[in-house]
Amino acid sequence: MSETSKEHSRAGSVAVDSEGMVKGEISPSDVRVGFKCYVEKAGEKRRAEILSTHVRKGKLVFYVHYEEFNKRLDEWIPAERLDLKMPVEIPKPEKPKKTLASGKESAKNNKVAKKGKKTSKKGKPTPAGGKENDEAAAKEALGEDEMDLDDVQPNGQVETGEFNREEEIEKLRTSGSMTQNSHEIARVRNLTSVIMGAHEIEPWYFSPYPVELTEEDVIYICEFSLCYFGSKKQFERFRSKCTLRHPPGNEIYRDDDNKISFFEIDGRRQRTWCRNLCLFSKLFLDHKTLYYDVDPFLFYCMTKQDERGHHLVGYFSKEKESADNYNVACILTLPQYQRHGYGRVLIDFSYNLSMKEGKHGSPEKPLSDLGLLSYRAYWADTIIELLMETKKPEMTIEDVANTTAMTTTDVLHTLQTLNMLKYYKGQHIICLTDAIVQKYERQKQKKRIRIDPNKLQWKPPVFTAAQLRFAW
Repeated sequence: MSETSKEHSRAGSVAVDSEGMVKGEISPSDVRVGFKCYVEKAGEKRRAEILSTHVRKGKLVFYVHYEEFNKRLDEWIPAERLDLKMPVEIPKPEKPKKTLASGKESAKNNKVAKKGKKTSKKGKPTPAGGKENDEAAAKEALGEDEMDLDDVQPNGQVETGEFNREEEIEKLRTSGSMTQNSHEIARVRNLTSVIMGAHEIEPWYFSPYPVELTEEDVIYICEFSLCYFGSKKQFERFRSKCTLRHPPGNEIYRDDDNKISFFEIDGRRQRTWCRNLCLFSKLFLDHKTLYYDVDPFLFYCMTKQDERGHHLVGYFSKEKESADNYNVACILTLPQYQRHGYGRVLIDFSYNLSMKEGKHGSPEKPLSDLGLLSYRAYWADTIIELLMETKKPEMTIEDVANTTAMTTTDVLHTLQTLNMLKYYKGQHIICLTDAIVQKYERQKQKKRIRIDPNKLQWKPPVFTAAQLRFAW
């Protein structure tokens, strides 16, 4: 086959030069998955990769990922926004993998592999249901028999160097969730816009809503029942009959000053509502896999009250029986309420529940990108505040863990990140540096919503063996 024939075969009828660039101008119908071209975005021309094509209501649309931008900004665009006059790159074909030339070489590699193999525990499966980590992430988080705490971060990953907040935020900004797997990356966001109450929200990721809804430009979600509709008329008719004004569970906490409440919902008793909550939250969580069974989980929903009712702000789910003593399985602040400090309130509430239970709690690993940053900030501020305000002259890591209900691992790595652990006369001691004191003074000036344990009307639920037997 000639070189010209090879170039044509790589892109169908599109002519391609030796560097993989399209020769001449092409039409939108010639654009295929994998092409890289320029797209108009916010008045600028941005280079983007075509991830999917689709005909929606008779018009050709493209799902694009903008290079050097977070995956959350991926979107469906019409053909008019493609600038095909600018350079268009065709993906190069993958090179075939080299095979071993002889059996001796293969045997040699096998010996090397056996020699370097380490014994590790098999990953324990998480109970089926709700939103869980995928199998690969679970195995990665469990690690080996003897875990070296100096090399493990709170999100379950091996630490390769000194923590740099600016570099990590930049990494998260461009790559999205740190814990997403290749299967989830390949999935294309299927909804364009969601209207919930007074807010119009643009989804971030894929969620398995009914396929007929994906053809609609916008879908409507009831902010109290979380039922979904593709037609505004259907939605309005439903709202005229719906009497629900708060999550369908027990109110266990109320703060009249800040107009916030917490409701406890059993996934077994309120399956439909909890399934709708999981479907909606999956639009904004890339690192979780959605299952249909929500029975093994309790959902703690935070609401903000006004004259119309209790509006859902965020939630966290919790396993009824966690083998690893996780106090949070999944946590989310709804996008319309983010950057108001509600995420910290959710985290604080989860640790207050752990205190009531008399246990040390930690979130299920691995964490999402935003979840990791939120937890790190909460751990740091809580530990610094405790050390600054405590009257005890000396505090150990165990003392901090017992007072805050955090695990010693989370406390240890937070202190290491803040450079507060010093080695002196054969033991590690906790030191308050000038930078930590300044950080505490800045945090003290901020007005935060704090959980008052006296307002928490809750007892740890006790389940029988029959209640913990989950089946379809």
